Amino acid sequence: MKPHDHSTDYTEESLWAKLGAFAKTAGREVVEKALTLLETLKDQDTPAWAKGVIIAALGYFISPADAIPDLVPFAGFADDLGALAVALSTVLVHIKEEHAQAARETMKKWFSHEVSPAPTIDFSRKNAVAKHPVFPEPLAP
Repeated sequence: MKPHDHSTDYTEESLWAKLGAFAKTAGREVVEKALTLLETLKDQDTPAWAKGVIIAALGYFISPADAIPDLVPFAGFADDLGALAVALSTVLVHIKEEHAQAARETMKKWFSHEVSPAPTIDFSRKNAVAKHPVFPEPLAP
């Protein structure tokens, strides 16, 4: 059996429809990753290969044909979160602060006080380590 090409499921309209219907159910982490990927996708500076990765991950999120159906309680969005996280880590170098900030602004509207803080750089150590706007743990130098 041929694997499903999830990139064919992606349109920005279908992403907004999915987020509008399932944002609270999917949870803050899934939504924030999807929004950050969307902002990165819309950036003209993002290379074509990275856009392909993003479209495939967002298509998987949108598609009703995924590993764990979204309506399964407590686990329905686990596979979507995994796909989005893999896409984020793959295109990480192309995610700008402005992408994460735009995602956070949308998150404020949907999740009010539950939005993650802005990224910081810790200059107190000899080798300053940036904290990426999407991933709270410091990036490896």
